[in-house]
Amino acid sequence: MPQRPGDIHDLDPQDFLEEVHSFEFWFQAVEGYLSGTTWGHNPATKEEELSEGDRDQLISVLCNYCVGETAALEASSGLIAIAPNRLSKVFLSTQVADEGRHLEVFLHRLRELGVTDPEAEVEKRASNSLKLFKKRLLELVESKDWEAAILAQNVILESLEFAVFHNHSRDADPVTAEVLKGIIKDERRHIGFGENELGRCLSGAPHNKTRIASIRKELDHLVFDTLHQTIGHLGLPRSDEDTLGRLYLESVDRLGISG
Repeated sequence: MPQRPGDIHDLDPQDFLEEVHSFEFWFQAVEGYLSGTTWGHNPATKEEELSEGDRDQLISVLCNYCVGETAALEASSGLIAIAPNRLSKVFLSTQVADEGRHLEVFLHRLRELGVTDPEAEVEKRASNSLKLFKKRLLELVESKDWEAAILAQNVILESLEFAVFHNHSRDADPVTAEVLKGIIKDERRHIGFGENELGRCLSGAPHNKTRIASIRKELDHLVFDTLHQTIGHLGLPRSDEDTLGRLYLESVDRLGISG
């Protein structure tokens, strides 16, 4: 696809979707922030010496991140088959690649921290609430509930990850911070797709808002349980939990769906 002149937001709605949901747009975005990195960070970035306690907390946090990325990877791939149009299918195929890379990078980061069997460690340490969220998300995909699955994955899960990753990257060790900042750039795309797609679906069928709101209410408590545990692992003050909770709610509330 040729590069269009001017601001992409000046395009008419259909051309805008053709542009931002395309592989060409994805290639340009990924090349822009992955160039010169290996496993999500600059190879020249030096590891910061962590205390045993800090290292253990970071491992627990990364294990939770792996569950979230696995959930998004499996759900994105399943959603391609039920997506209502070509543009959504193409976008989700780019998201599958994103989520697979995120998972790979987090697992590699665990190995860099000395974890010999990262997948076993993930299973042992990950939050039960996050595991339940993953189970429920995949049930929505399997039931072919497009609107509910997009809400759960591209609005709720991605908004949670964006808020947590952004907060964590500010105080993380240099290598982990670089990994998180790269992944955050993908999360913005994923959230934008979810908000736009679900917004269009609900504007065309406003009666679905009640059903979608009930699913949001069901999932919100799993989100806040996960957030509570993650804040504890990071050793952050509970005021940060309130801040992250507000950031998550602001993102989800933009769709006007009351939980």
